[in-house]
Amino acid sequence: MKILLVDDTKTDLMVLATYLRKMDHEVVTCENGEQAFKLFMLHQPDLLILDVIMPGMDGHEVARRIRSLGDEWIPIIFLSAKTRSEDIVAGIEAGGDDYLTKPVDQTVLIAKMHAMQRIAEMRKRLLNMTLQLDEANRELSRLVNVDGLTGLASRRFLDQYLENEVNRLGRTHRPLTLIMADIDSFKAYNDHFGHIAGDKCLKTVSATLLSQLHRPADFAARYGGEEFCIVLPETKVSGGTHIAERIRVAIESLCLPQSPDIEREYVTLSLGVAGCLPDSPCNSKQLLKDADEALYQAKEGGRNQVRVTQ
Repeated sequence: MKILLVDDTKTDLMVLATYLRKMDHEVVTCENGEQAFKLFMLHQPDLLILDVIMPGMDGHEVARRIRSLGDEWIPIIFLSAKTRSEDIVAGIEAGGDDYLTKPVDQTVLIAKMHAMQRIAEMRKRLLNMTLQLDEANRELSRLVNVDGLTGLASRRFLDQYLENEVNRLGRTHRPLTLIMADIDSFKAYNDHFGHIAGDKCLKTVSATLLSQLHRPADFAARYGGEEFCIVLPETKVSGGTHIAERIRVAIESLCLPQSPDIEREYVTLSLGVAGCLPDSPCNSKQLLKDADEALYQAKEGGRNQVRVTQ
């Protein structure tokens, strides 16, 4: 273990440090409470052996300060010639975990170090398990929030983000525009070229769609199947319509061959636009409904076009 040993009596400090080093522990030493606190922050030891009675900051105050940090727990053993019940209670209440009575008996020290070694190993395993669990939770969060095929945000994350943005912009009386987009005749494309080509088409359309969003707050998600949603905070419907048209042109310009069963030669996109106006009541569900209605109008109007909810 890495042990921070604190004692204002130099001979006791030297003798105890020698015992501990013979047991193959790494020992950092100091002689007062102020140094102890600084060295604790610097070295992050596995164990703190701390004299109780020291000039200036005593051992109890050092322990209280360390416990107040709220960081990872490490065991603290107090060194003291005081062994009355009230002295032991005071040490425990200050944050200590065990006592070594001065003068320290080497046999007792060895036994306690073996016990502390087991605790240190258990603590390290627990920390490793915590790190692994944190990493697993981050990966799970990423998988939940990101569509695995396209790399866009997932439908679940879209619902959360849209609701948060509608509420936020409603409080600040700022506009928001939502675009709903759908790849035209995608079933025919899949039936003719196969699902592998269909997946590749979805990835290409997603990447192209993202390339047309130039602000960090602009947000794109896969809504489901071949449908996509774009959230444009602090954007009026007129500006959102311009972006939707830019996306439509970008997809058409890819010149991805469409199924021969479809009149159009290339893959295209239909888009519906809806918005929340400042000082007007708005909610995320209604906004999605309005954008979906505009998308339906674009489909009914002949596809490969942008329609806006009136």
